[in-house]
Amino acid sequence: MISRIDLRGDALPEGGALRDLLPRAEFDVEAALEKVRPICEDVHHRGTAALIEYAQKFDGVELSQVRVPAEALKAALEQLDPAVRAALEESIRRARIVHRNQRRTEHTTQVVPGGTVTEKWVPVERVGLYAPGGRSVYPSSVVMNVVPAQEAGVESIALASPPQKEFGGLPHPTILAACALLGVDEVYAAGGAVAVAMFAYGTEDCLPVNMVTGPGNIWVAAAKRYFTGKIGIDTEAGPTEIAVLADSTADPVHVAADLISQAEHDPLAAAVLVTDSAELADAVEKELEPQVAATKHVEDRIKPALAGKQSAIVLVDSLEDGLKVVDAYGAEHLEIQTADAAAWAARVRNAGAIFVGPWAPVSLGDYCAGSNHVLPTGGCACHSSGLSVQSFLRGIHIVDYTRDALAEVTHHVVTLAEAEDLPAHGAALKARFGWKVPQA
Repeated sequence: MISRIDLRGDALPEGGALRDLLPRAEFDVEAALEKVRPICEDVHHRGTAALIEYAQKFDGVELSQVRVPAEALKAALEQLDPAVRAALEESIRRARIVHRNQRRTEHTTQVVPGGTVTEKWVPVERVGLYAPGGRSVYPSSVVMNVVPAQEAGVESIALASPPQKEFGGLPHPTILAACALLGVDEVYAAGGAVAVAMFAYGTEDCLPVNMVTGPGNIWVAAAKRYFTGKIGIDTEAGPTEIAVLADSTADPVHVAADLISQAEHDPLAAAVLVTDSAELADAVEKELEPQVAATKHVEDRIKPALAGKQSAIVLVDSLEDGLKVVDAYGAEHLEIQTADAAAWAARVRNAGAIFVGPWAPVSLGDYCAGSNHVLPTGGCACHSSGLSVQSFLRGIHIVDYTRDALAEVTHHVVTLAEAEDLPAHGAALKARFGWKVPQA
């Protein structure tokens, strides 16, 4: 059901050589880019008419309008299962606690007497958030995108999710209910690259945004790449990943369940166990069989995901080697199920989010830990962060110098300008002092 990679016996290679030995899904964004380019440009030129046409082509629905009516949002919340509403409200409450503490404050540094630099943090003015709607429905992604944007102080928030044929061309009602709970009233029935293009270019109904965030399929990722530079993006999200670093103290029932929990997302989802215990590897592999048989989405998602080249049990000589492997892998979600798990977790350098010990499974982070589940995939955790309040803020430096403070440093500025063969830079200071460099 799942393959093995045995890295025992020899010294582990470094850097890229080690990464090349590890499992990873194939996710060719560049190839998809060529297919989304004409779609994006069609939306640019035809606006809402193109959105309606693509809803028919890709989603099989006939839309008369793309924006979701206010009454549909209200009805979705009124009809929401009370237990689901309570769970969403608790998810929102916990996310707000965490994200509110991420808000940065303005800080002024006095560099010299009379010379200060202030860094202020200004939220992005308008954002477009994306909630997927393919194999599953993701109201949790609404929470994870909207809460940090709101806590950052973003004034204008729009959200898009694919139209659903069974709901009359509206996004899934649980998506709409989550929007209503969060006070987001600008919602569009648009999916994939079409939604990203709508946000980037704007249409008759939707004003253009400054930034697009949210997970999605390869078409969403390709559209984000296409518009990078025109708008800000969070990340080009690829298939979801879980890596588990475990030793002989780990419970194989827990480990198997957690691997399956990510495999049920998508046939390209990655489930990786890194362990120094061959006995645990055997026990987990044995435990996968009955747990997979007892769950849902087996043939179309879980079995292909576990059997795919992106998933494996990786055997190492020691937890030290295991740490090197998980750092090279840079998982979206990394569980540490070892003795003294907190100490090992503290040493991890590359992961989107780290889950410590047997009582902090990835599923908790997906919904109700308070952390954000929009995380870097495909090894991007070695250079990128998950979605947070910071994602929606821009740092702006405010430079304030008096005449005396400028005079004191002018000779250094002129020297550096001339060293770079940019004499006009120095002249901009000399002009303020009668074209003479003040004496230091």
